[in-house]
Amino acid sequence: MEGMTQERSRQIGRALMALSVFQLACFLLGAVRRSYLVVAIPVGIISGIAAGVGLWVGYTMATTNWDNPADWPPDTAAAEGSPPPDALG
Repeated sequence: MEGMTQERSRQIGRALMALSVFQLACFLLGAVRRSYLVVAIPVGIISGIAAGVGLWVGYTMATTNWDNPADWPPDTAAAEGSPPPDALG
């Protein structure tokens, strides 16, 4: 099995976003059909937070360019523990 590729990461990210939207839509549909507000409101808040986190993680995975990141390769001086040039005065 191959390692993770950028395209595979984007596919997983898109799937996470789709599942988050689907999960929230299912919850909202169920909350509208039943009037269990004492349970539905706190669960709705938690469900919305879970959907938001899923969307955030999915978006990050779908849009991150990790094949050619802007901060790679790392500066060799910074990798050895020396302070950044602007910190020297």
